[in-house]
Amino acid sequence: MPTTPIPGSAVTEALHWRYATKRFDGRSIPDATWAVLEQALVLSPSSAGLQPWKFVVVRDPETRKKLSAAAHGQPQPLECSHFVVFAGRKGYDGADIEHFFKRIMEVRGAPPESLKGYRDMVTGAVEKARAGGNLDTWMSRQVYIALGVLLTSAALLGVDTCPMEGFEPDKFDEILGLGALGYGSLCCCAAGYRSAEDKYASAPKVRFRPEEVIVHA
Repeated sequence: MPTTPIPGSAVTEALHWRYATKRFDGRSIPDATWAVLEQALVLSPSSAGLQPWKFVVVRDPETRKKLSAAAHGQPQPLECSHFVVFAGRKGYDGADIEHFFKRIMEVRGAPPESLKGYRDMVTGAVEKARAGGNLDTWMSRQVYIALGVLLTSAALLGVDTCPMEGFEPDKFDEILGLGALGYGSLCCCAAGYRSAEDKYASAPKVRFRPEEVIVHA
């Protein structure tokens, strides 16, 4: 059943409203709203639907202190409502493929033989990327798609966010135990509500003119 489109103006207004929030006011995102944003992460698209990611939602204050220190003292992990670390799968392998196809069969009730062509395609693409030395790069790109989905979904719900890369991934992995799971931190996102003291909240958004970045071919 098709979804009911929201007005285009609502999307444009939300995207104009959002910015990389540097200071949060400490207010908590309502549980119902956060549940929607977690679903947005789960529903994010990925190449071949592989979902090579984990999203670590950090609420524990002590853990956040450690993450802030490993992010060069940036305040967002301490002041926001929810802090999400985006991690990508390293060394994606046959066990991951098997896990993925088991889930397809569970959700769609598809017999294994009907998925052979799809499985062969995925397996071939993974092995080709591994042989070319760019498997982890391919998987990491999918994680950034999910980050974009979260930023846009949050803006539509009136939730402020700040995407972050200025941190030490090895320390994040150690603090969160990601290495033992076969994942590595790639980026983060602080979510909550902007502080009245954040000078960037009222700064005009700087973007190139459409004709400079959009090409019609």
